[in-house]
Amino acid sequence: MEIRNPNLEIEPRVKRGAKYEIYLAPSSTGGHLSAAFSLVELLVVITIIGLLLSILTPSFVRARSAARRLVCAHNLKQIDLAMSLYLSANDNTYPCAQDPLPAGYWLWMGRGWRSIIEPYLGDNVDANNPSVLFCPQDRIARDKYESTSYAYSMAFYHSPDQIDAMSDKSDTYTNPQPSIPQRGFAVAHPSGKILIGEWLSNHYPVDDDKGWWCWQGSRNFLFADGQVSFLNAADIRPARDGLPHANLTIHGIKGSDCAE
Repeated sequence: MEIRNPNLEIEPRVKRGAKYEIYLAPSSTGGHLSAAFSLVELLVVITIIGLLLSILTPSFVRARSAARRLVCAHNLKQIDLAMSLYLSANDNTYPCAQDPLPAGYWLWMGRGWRSIIEPYLGDNVDANNPSVLFCPQDRIARDKYESTSYAYSMAFYHSPDQIDAMSDKSDTYTNPQPSIPQRGFAVAHPSGKILIGEWLSNHYPVDDDKGWWCWQGSRNFLFADGQVSFLNAADIRPARDGLPHANLTIHGIKGSDCAE
């Protein structure tokens, strides 16, 4: 680039051979300024911009994913507050109903316990207005689970003996057992027993995600003591069915899903 004279007005750009030049009209003192760069220089600039985008774009994607994971964790905190209000209003007893519910869902499913906790969320919660029951990173729930992303452990409405008598995941959706209300003081390991958690690995998608019925992925979990933790499936202790399945925690409400 050459500068012949500053303080000049810009004239239209013209092409001269292999150079793209910007000519500046003469000022009252005479002379003009020419700012020129070659096609090679232009390509170098474009290449640098492309390289920067390739470096920064994954960082932007990771930052957005991390932000959504935090929103998900915040959802569970709000759910914990609603659950605390429910316990206070119901003699420290966790939500309990006989499976299957009239709509055909089981209580532990997001579509099942949604109606019970709704009055304590401050919203008219349904599939069109899921409130904090929907994780913004969930790609499946909106169409498959009526916009509910979180499951509620059935250990909180069955006795430890009932849970210990179950040995297969099918026990959580066939051959329903009589529900038995469980109270807060019966939780033996509040910091180790999962109360509610993401069903799917929304933040680290896996192929053929089977929710709590597989050893893949990572999820946000709300524990009985109110803490929220983001855990790999491998961090969960095997349940009665040999899976990281918080519905069938060994010894039920008196058991623990992970190290405290």
